Amino acid sequence: MTWNTTRRWAVAGMGATLVATLSACGGNLGGGGGGDDAAASFPDGPITLLIGQDPGGSTDLIGRALAEIASDELGVAISVENRPGANGALAAEELAGSEPDGQTLMVFNGTLAYITPLAVSEDEAQDINDFTVVTGISQDDYVLVTAADSGIASIDDITAAGSVTYGTTGVGTGSQLSTALLTGELGVEATPVPFDGGAPTLTAVLGGQVDIAAIQLGEAFSQIEAGELTPIVTFAAERNEFLPDVPTAVEEGYADAEVQQSRAIVAPDGTPDEVVSALQDAFDTAFADSGYQDFNADRLLTANEIDGSELQTVWSDNLENYRSLTEEYGIDLGGGA
Repeated sequence: MTWNTTRRWAVAGMGATLVATLSACGGNLGGGGGGDDAAASFPDGPITLLIGQDPGGSTDLIGRALAEIASDELGVAISVENRPGANGALAAEELAGSEPDGQTLMVFNGTLAYITPLAVSEDEAQDINDFTVVTGISQDDYVLVTAADSGIASIDDITAAGSVTYGTTGVGTGSQLSTALLTGELGVEATPVPFDGGAPTLTAVLGGQVDIAAIQLGEAFSQIEAGELTPIVTFAAERNEFLPDVPTAVEEGYADAEVQQSRAIVAPDGTPDEVVSALQDAFDTAFADSGYQDFNADRLLTANEIDGSELQTVWSDNLENYRSLTEEYGIDLGGGA
């Protein structure tokens, strides 16, 4: 792994610098929750990084790759702990109940903030504005696929069929919403069939149990390369660099069907600004590491390392946009449609 040595030592000394700065200034410089004490002692022992998905999946692997480098920068271990369940909501609830001292973080999937709330009751929904977003991480495109022998190769073929079945990777996911929006714009009768994750959804497509499915590109790419799956469209605004010959739904004329998975490092609400800054520096160094950049390329991930407040705004806007679109097209995500 490679990084800027000067920056590494600067970040490693962040705790001592914060102690001196806070002692000299007095006053409350933090975001809340005893900010002075938390900032002065940060990091105070190992940091826990929660993952709301099972081990071995994209979110888990991303978290572990970042933790390895960021822990070196901060001078303490970052323990990755999986808390799968409810599309990540169980981990988010644990994070919300943690002390706002930077010692507990989470890799937060964007769909939990801007799609899942449309599929669950208000008291079950996770509001990204109830957390402190440290930094954006990356984005993962969805690709609409069908079995190579299905007889479907384009959006026109879907329209001509008149009705289709589509697999989803779960209720309240980007896989579900992207296909529901596209078929809604097409005016095609579409029956959703939810599965628990990408692997069983792919199996269903390959086995002809469903006609089509939107899958995260990293999960479907090997079967696309092998000629077992036919990619129809992707759901980002621009073509994916790893599938340059596959059009987007947007360029095909279906602008409402723009959906991506996005991830961020998130802390409890009220985490002091100085702690957030130290974390940002550590993760920025991880983002610049050549090994991590190779990791992104190998898994077909697009960097989205934007400021936390900017990402918070984007995710909030996404939620309102998708809420409006599901109402317009009569889509009931909670019912699996």
